[in-house]
Amino acid sequence: MAQVLVVDDSNTMREIVSTFLSQNGFEVAVANDGRDGLQRLQDDPAIRLVVSDINMPNMDGLTMAEKIRTELGNTAVRIVMLTTEDNAGMRARAKDIGITGWIVKPFRGEAVLGPFRKLCGM
Repeated sequence: MAQVLVVDDSNTMREIVSTFLSQNGFEVAVANDGRDGLQRLQDDPAIRLVVSDINMPNMDGLTMAEKIRTELGNTAVRIVMLTTEDNAGMRARAKDIGITGWIVKPFRGEAVLGPFRKLCGM
């Protein structure tokens, strides 16, 4: 049972983020796009935090987040976008969806540990 789901189409980025979080006490699951992320979230009710890229094939991160909120009806899971995008329009859409946070890559692990622990109830 994972606490955090890392969703990114980049194998390297998934590995960096998931390894860092695992080494710092988080149980981590991974998904390679939004469609895979939705399935993983449905399969593991223990997930408290989704950390997702936006630009991915099959289903982007914002669409996945919308589906988490609407189709799955899951308003409890926290969603943080980890992306190269820093677009005001995308941020506004994310806020409307109920995204908890927005982190612009590169990933700086030490800066997110406290907030991620809080979001996971640790």
